[in-house]
Amino acid sequence: MISFIGWLILFILCWPIALLALVVWPIVWLISIPLRLIGIGVGAALALIRAVLFLPARVLGHRG
Repeated sequence: MISFIGWLILFILCWPIALLALVVWPIVWLISIPLRLIGIGVGAALALIRAVLFLPARVLGHRG
C-alpha cells in the first residue's frame, strides 16, 4: 500500500517517470528471478555444509 501511495505521489509530481516505472518494474522482476534461485541454492548448499560439520557434535550429544 505504501508503494502504491508513493507511486501516486510520483505520478502527480512527474508522470513520465511514473509510467516508465510501471513499464520497467516487471522487467526488473523477471531479471531478478534467476538471482533469487541462485541465492536459494547457495543457502541450501551452505546449510548442508553446516549440517555435515556439526554432525559429530550432534552425535556426541552436544546441546546447543
